[in-house]
Amino acid sequence: MALKTGASFVRLNALRQTVRLLSTHTRPEVQNGGKNADFPGAKAPYVTQMKFLNENSYDPIPIYRVMENNGEIIDKHEEPSIDNEKLVQMLKVMIQQNQMDKILYESQRQGRISFYMTNYGEEGVHLGSSAALSPQDLVFAQYRELGVLLHRGMTVSELINQCYGNCEDPGKGRQMPVHYGSSQRNIVTISSPLATQMPQAAGAAYAFKRQPNNDRVVICYFGEGAASEGDAHAAFNFAATLDCPVIFLCRNNGYAISTPSSEQYRGDGIGARGPSLGLHTIRVDGTDTLAVYNAVSSARQLALQNKPVLIEAMCYRVSHHSTSDDSSAYRPLEEIDKWNKDESPISKFRAYLERKGLWDEEADKAFQKEARSTVLKTMQEAEKKKKPHWKEMLEDVYYEMPEHLQKQMKEMENHLKKYGEHYPLNQYQSE
Repeated sequence: MALKTGASFVRLNALRQTVRLLSTHTRPEVQNGGKNADFPGAKAPYVTQMKFLNENSYDPIPIYRVMENNGEIIDKHEEPSIDNEKLVQMLKVMIQQNQMDKILYESQRQGRISFYMTNYGEEGVHLGSSAALSPQDLVFAQYRELGVLLHRGMTVSELINQCYGNCEDPGKGRQMPVHYGSSQRNIVTISSPLATQMPQAAGAAYAFKRQPNNDRVVICYFGEGAASEGDAHAAFNFAATLDCPVIFLCRNNGYAISTPSSEQYRGDGIGARGPSLGLHTIRVDGTDTLAVYNAVSSARQLALQNKPVLIEAMCYRVSHHSTSDDSSAYRPLEEIDKWNKDESPISKFRAYLERKGLWDEEADKAFQKEARSTVLKTMQEAEKKKKPHWKEMLEDVYYEMPEHLQKQMKEMENHLKKYGEHYPLNQYQSE
């Protein structure tokens, strides 16, 4: 919905001011320098005193926030004007994704699916960003953006069918669980390798830019661990030099798999890379849904002007990295408990809605029950559906199937005719 009168311009000006400050802040040797150099590669003052700069030579990028932990608005001018109905729907999506996470995580532990990744602690990034976008904007997700997909209209059934790889999975069982995609909702299918989606996002944004009267932007989600990949630098550089309408949104949740952020980088987080590469940059409290909403709303306006943006959303990964990880081996349980209680995005946003009279304990209990029932019923239905026909693993790659795949398919067909009784073919679709 529209922001309060003048608020969007205030935020844009604040963002521009932050970017300007980042170019010279706490660098007196630059501010007080003498003659300016005019090299093709850099324009800067000459100085006569030698000094090497490091990560401590600059003030850290500030963290933009709107709400206190109890849901109270800090500055009323920064409160976005979002319809009450939309606010309630955002909270419902948070609750729904929490219930999906609880049940599907246990489903993997019971051997019913092969893999899962939960989203606890990052709900504010998901809903704040998705609510600020237009449905036609293109989403490149990483693998921990379940709330974005639900808010965009993907159903619980679609998502669970993908995790179970049944015949109604759009990926036809070829992908790992949580590798969702939906062309009709402008969500590019997720892939496992880290950061591959980032240069793809820059390229897609460049394609949008070349279209007349473009009104679409690209948003690309990634974690601070993915930012250590070379693809991240290439994506930032291409987006900046080609003036692409793209928003890079980093979920800096403190940990990659088994790896704390202190082992990922030495500088001032991921945001510090933005200004140096020519990206409009802001750091936001990712546990504050409204702050994320404001940042992405303003970032989208900049991107539509072909000014690429980097947003670093500071949050905390409450859950294990995935079902392949045990985070208690590399971080204290007390730390997890603190962030789960004191800095919970869903608790903050729920408190905000309660202050506005839009939510209460009774409504919360009722919808928690409804959301849980939806997931359990859908999961039971997904388990009963057959797997795709075995031929699907060899199809849909080439327009015309090459000879070597035709040969493999024929060999498999002959093998099953001879030994079919040794395989659970009744669990798979027939032709």
